[in-house]
Amino acid sequence: MTQPLLLCCDLDRTLIPNGVQTLSDGAMDALHRVAARPEVTLAFVTGRSRALVERAILKWRLPVPDIVAGDVGTSIYDVGPDHLWREWQSWAEAIAPDWNDRTHADLAAALDGLDPLTRQAEEGQARFKLSYTAPADADAETLVRAIRERLAPLDVAEEVTWSVDETVPIGLVDILPRSATKQGAVECIRRERGFSPERTVFAGDSGNDLPVLAGPLRAILVANATDAVRAEARRLAAANGKTGDLYLATGGWRGMNGCYAAGVLEGLAHFYPEVEGWLD
Repeated sequence: MTQPLLLCCDLDRTLIPNGVQTLSDGAMDALHRVAARPEVTLAFVTGRSRALVERAILKWRLPVPDIVAGDVGTSIYDVGPDHLWREWQSWAEAIAPDWNDRTHADLAAALDGLDPLTRQAEEGQARFKLSYTAPADADAETLVRAIRERLAPLDVAEEVTWSVDETVPIGLVDILPRSATKQGAVECIRRERGFSPERTVFAGDSGNDLPVLAGPLRAILVANATDAVRAEARRLAAANGKTGDLYLATGGWRGMNGCYAAGVLEGLAHFYPEVEGWLD
């Protein structure tokens, strides 16, 4: 039997085909076949809340994952075949000290009136995730610096992520505990479930996926990622000496376009040739 494999995937515009490109015929069915393999553990790593993940599984006919790291990696759940979500309380306890006993409301108050931030609706918030929107063409570097300056008096260890939803377009800003984030959640899942680094792979498409895409694990950037994200992923991977661990999907594999689930499968087959046999 093939060694266990942990497949971690972002959702929106990585597995979910809600961008401008189309989903290749057969891509989602092939993903279901891969996810059903006994050696594969499928984890969704997403900015979505539990409720929004459940909605997405039904709407887009996604495979039911074994694990969900939601709210940009600040919550982790076991899902499993019984669909009874069980939160990892140990993860919440591990990341909580970063916020130094400050509440969600404390952080929001510190950022009150900071232009051009607009606080997202409540469904976009979570216990350890404070989320805003901003114009897609905002100066991200300046805005992130201003957020950190506002939060400095609270003595919190925060991570500020910036990404752009190009379908709107709008900028998305998330303030998280520094030890959380998608990268932190993926590493936690890998360690807790005993997967080796060589048998762990992450797939993503956007700016808040960059730390994982260019990090220490194998990673796949789907073909529908923007040119800016593609260029930054290449730059960061080179700077980290991890160019060989980043696969940029281009399309053409099995006649598919490399976007969304097709790109995830293309990257999987690149890193793990046995995937071809699974699908044959």
